[in-house]
Amino acid sequence: MFKVFCILFVLCLHAKESQFTFDNIGRVKPVLHLLNENKLDVIKIEGNHFLLMRKNFILDTNVLLHDPNAIYGFEDNTVIITIDVIEDLDHFKKDMSDLGANARKVSLELDALRKLGNLGEGVRLKNGGLFRLYLNSYREELEDCGLNFKKNSAHSLLALAVYLHRTKPDVPSILVTKSSNLRLKADALGIYAEDFEASLHVEDDSFFGHCEHHTDAASLQELTSKGRIQVDLNDFDELAMNEYVLLKDKEDNLLPELTCHRGNGTLEHVYHYGEGIMGIEPRNVEQCFALNALLDPDIKLVTLQGKAGTGKTLIAVAAGLQQVLKEGSYHKVLISRPTVAMGRDIGFIPGDIEEKLRPWMQPIYDALELLLEIDRKTRARQIPADILEAGEVQIEALSYIRGRSIPNQYLIIDEAQNLTPLEVKTIVTRCSMGTKIIFTGDPEQIDNPYMDRYSNGFADLIHKFKGSRLAAHVRLTQGERSELAEEAANLL
Repeated sequence: MFKVFCILFVLCLHAKESQFTFDNIGRVKPVLHLLNENKLDVIKIEGNHFLLMRKNFILDTNVLLHDPNAIYGFEDNTVIITIDVIEDLDHFKKDMSDLGANARKVSLELDALRKLGNLGEGVRLKNGGLFRLYLNSYREELEDCGLNFKKNSAHSLLALAVYLHRTKPDVPSILVTKSSNLRLKADALGIYAEDFEASLHVEDDSFFGHCEHHTDAASLQELTSKGRIQVDLNDFDELAMNEYVLLKDKEDNLLPELTCHRGNGTLEHVYHYGEGIMGIEPRNVEQCFALNALLDPDIKLVTLQGKAGTGKTLIAVAAGLQQVLKEGSYHKVLISRPTVAMGRDIGFIPGDIEEKLRPWMQPIYDALELLLEIDRKTRARQIPADILEAGEVQIEALSYIRGRSIPNQYLIIDEAQNLTPLEVKTIVTRCSMGTKIIFTGDPEQIDNPYMDRYSNGFADLIHKFKGSRLAAHVRLTQGERSELAEEAANLL
């Protein structure tokens, strides 16, 4: 009982929730699902003493392609890859996409580790962990399982995990892969497997960029007269810099007011743009907040998130035309969206570059055509009929943006949820003096097979720039395209 008490005490120090099972001679064994907490070590009993043991993490190729620094994400445990993973990396190294860049970075990092010692015997990592490269495939461990090693090199990872589990049963071996099918196979073999969650992985996507707050009539009157008020941040769960707040009267005697948090509890009154811009009017409070962010010269980066039909692309284009054609704040509107993975050639589509881009950029053309149609019905036309030929609106591919410098332009990146974090970084760092950049996207509609709603570059950008004085985020939830489109977005 003394040993059991000591073990329970140590594990409670390492985890908020501890669950245990006992083997047939009464020894305490941690439940497998606790192993995904990297900080939780495994207990091994030797005589009257207990020792904290490290775990083996076997990494799949897709983990390294997703995050080239993944080997440093497992604290002081042992990180293992196989020779088949090296072969896979070598296959991706020549790729000009983000995957190729990550493969090359991993290869250079592993080569640097090679200089520190024998990788087969293990090399100490800078974070205290141990890195090992296994050369043998151990395929005989799975001879009777019906797995095809020639068609799927990842099966060698399963074989290694089974081998380690058999030869070192006291040390947990965990397969880390972003392939759900491989995790299923591991489960069938009795091997614990988990998805990879890097530091860039966004677990909480609850940030809307705007909220509601009830206050007294005196505060609303002060806001109307002075243009700003001071609030107690303790009255909010969290209030980020440039987060929009809809202030409502507690007694419902006064109309709500639109404000923006400028830091340190200061709420500044913002304009509602009820009369609209470039012929379109905001149809809900969220679109009012979005227009304020798009037209605020002090906010250099805006992220608009929303399902299909919320108007994010249309109002982004309209705000760009307003600031280029009427206000002259920028030289031109530059619009782009992912076609294929960044760096891939678009030459397989017949025609010149404009004809190649047309299928991918059609939603942008649709937004421009709608604005032109609205403008034609007004007495004083604001948009030139030949706006594309005049060069004040330019539509380009993202494929060749690396190395560019983009000054004094209003840059819109549509469908940003299909970008990786590295691609987003590449795009944002192209912005020179006087440039404003807008990202629009819907994390629920991701076409990139290597990402999900949390690990994409758009979600990472929102997470990393939350609270920055240069950035604002607005999530649009109300569909305005049509009653049918809204119903389809909610039901299908």
